[in-house]
Amino acid sequence: MGSPPQRPVIYHITHIDNLARIIRDGHLFADSTMAKRGDAVVVGMRTIKERRLTLDVTCHQGDFVGDYVPFYFCPRSVMLYVLHMGNAPELKYRGGQEPILHLEADLKDVVEWANKTGRRWAFTLSNAGAHYTEFRSDLGDLGELDWDAIAANDWRDPDKKEGKQAEFLVHGSFPFSLIRRIGVRSEAIRKRVEAILWGATHRPSVTVIPGWYY
Repeated sequence: MGSPPQRPVIYHITHIDNLARIIRDGHLFADSTMAKRGDAVVVGMRTIKERRLTLDVTCHQGDFVGDYVPFYFCPRSVMLYVLHMGNAPELKYRGGQEPILHLEADLKDVVEWANKTGRRWAFTLSNAGAHYTEFRSDLGDLGELDWDAIAANDWRDPDKKEGKQAEFLVHGSFPFSLIRRIGVRSEAIRKRVEAILWGATHRPSVTVIPGWYY
């Protein structure tokens, strides 16, 4: 299963057309909030997003997965592959992976901020959209994650696929100021992101990283 890295990194994926709104808001918001607003480009499967609104976060009684801002522990996620292929029947988005951004944050910095501000957080050992997933809320349990699966590029094995889909969750909203880097697929997208960031109070570095994509 591998050992957790000394400084784990987490990634939120979003469409470039959402970035200006995120900057204006100063936050990423959970799906339960975004569903009411209706002002975002939705790249996930609506049926799964709807199910997450009623899935219990068992380590925080009364909370649902959809009340949390989701992050993966890796770039090049299983979900990104779904967006790249664009052939899932439930997927309305058909724009591919080119306009998808990876918003990167340092896990321990995030937990430090969350603990100081009283913000609930958790992580899952597998797909947070599944009824069987297990939740944790102690960094001492990071070793229970399948870090080999998280790092894997070949995840055709069902168990490896489950482990790769582990998520880190932050309740309610997540400050954009904690995003330290934005990974993009191409120079063209990098230029667009830089233009959107121009004049923003917080300007993460923007890096072209084709290896984060399919």
